[in-house]
Amino acid sequence: MSRPTQATVPDATRGAARVVAGLVGGVFLLVGVLGFVPITTGQYGTLEWAGPDSHAMLLGLFQVSVLHNIVHLVFGAAGLAAAFLPAMARAYLLVSGVLYLGLWIYGMVVPPDSAANFVPVNAPDNWLHLILGIGLVGAGFVVKRGRGDTP
Repeated sequence: MSRPTQATVPDATRGAARVVAGLVGGVFLLVGVLGFVPITTGQYGTLEWAGPDSHAMLLGLFQVSVLHNIVHLVFGAAGLAAAFLPAMARAYLLVSGVLYLGLWIYGMVVPPDSAANFVPVNAPDNWLHLILGIGLVGAGFVVKRGRGDTP
């Protein structure tokens, strides 16, 4: 009986999709936490649960609310979970990208001062959501599964 070689032993610890999902998830978690930190969020005293009346600005640029920060935390947790589930890493990247493209369309259609802008988003958010959406979908198509991942 022969011993398995390195090439035939499944290695569930590697895979670009899992690494990218983990990195993206970590960044989203960090952004979600920073949205609740006064030193990184300008006009922190105006942070509202949701809606356009929240004038808190993450890094002085991106309009955030408690709901917006929670969305970042949820996307972050999902990315970290996907990094541990080989079959989910690429799906996380693709689905997240599509959702962020949808959020970009939402931000382009909904007037900034409207009650419908419940997330809330501003012009810098819209550009970031477009870039994130394209980048995440692109990463989902480009990255490879690691050895040991199910096809």
